[in-house]
Amino acid sequence: MTSSTPTLERPAQSPARRSLPGPDGLVWTVLRLHRTALWVWTAYVAITVGLLLWLWGPGANAAQKAFDTFGYAGAQDNAFQGSAPIVLVGGSFDSLFYEPSTLIGIASCAIAVFAAGPLIARELELGTAQLAWTQSVSPARWLAAKLAVPAVLVTVGTGLIVVLYRLVWNAHNHLLVAGIGPRSFSFSIGPATVATALFGLAVGVLAALVLRRTLPALVAAGLVQFLAGAMRGNNWPFQHSPFSRLQPELPVYSKAITSSGAKVPDPGCYLSQKCLDRHDITGFTRTYLHSPDYWPRQLTETGILLALTALAVVGAFLVLRRYQPRTRRPKNTHEPKKETAA
Repeated sequence: MTSSTPTLERPAQSPARRSLPGPDGLVWTVLRLHRTALWVWTAYVAITVGLLLWLWGPGANAAQKAFDTFGYAGAQDNAFQGSAPIVLVGGSFDSLFYEPSTLIGIASCAIAVFAAGPLIARELELGTAQLAWTQSVSPARWLAAKLAVPAVLVTVGTGLIVVLYRLVWNAHNHLLVAGIGPRSFSFSIGPATVATALFGLAVGVLAALVLRRTLPALVAAGLVQFLAGAMRGNNWPFQHSPFSRLQPELPVYSKAITSSGAKVPDPGCYLSQKCLDRHDITGFTRTYLHSPDYWPRQLTETGILLALTALAVVGAFLVLRRYQPRTRRPKNTHEPKKETAA
């Protein structure tokens, strides 16, 4: 008689799931909760970058073709009268060239308003922030994620726009018919623009934590960011010329080019073809942002804005401490009493 020993069968192991790479935890929560704002920000960056690429390529080529076809002043006249094709943007190139600067200013205020309202204040009002704090998320980690995720998106998007804007400016500023633009534009092509956007984010978060109401926080953050943008460019004390603070345009040094290629003083008649023909002017050379105080001003403003941003972030974390519940240490009733010496 043979005895058979039972064999233990190993249970079939299910194949291990491969985790897909991607954000998780608080980062994923912030992105999913504010996905509408993320799509709006992506659309803004895409539209602005697309406009700059058009100005860099087809727009600049069409403007140059208009100059070659109609002359320097004729390109402007034909563009306004409609006798030139619409893609010949003698005047349109001028008007569109400063549009990214306007979009940057609007986006800067929108960042502050978003940080004050949907990002922080609304969650405090609805109680979703307090609910998250009762889970495994501390208030400090919650606020760090709320600041870090938008800060990365704002830095990458605004930095890309600023770099591309400066490339377009360096390559095609000679195509601007009027040759002048708002002084604040000069600060749209430098690092201070990125610092301004980050400052708006920090100010909005601080306003939301202090006021704890959506509407007052929106108004306060938007007002502070608007005033910060209004003071840029024209309110710096160190200017080489005492009259430069009174001029709303960029400093421009231009020379006129004759048909023989000689450079002569600029006669100043940009829009009169008769005047240009009388002086035998076929084009101009211009030098913008020539002053050596540009980069000191740009870097000084960047440093000031980053310092204010850091102060606002520190203030936000200090204000957040008052939301943290204070835990008392329980008394140990089993602790033996100390005997006192007789």
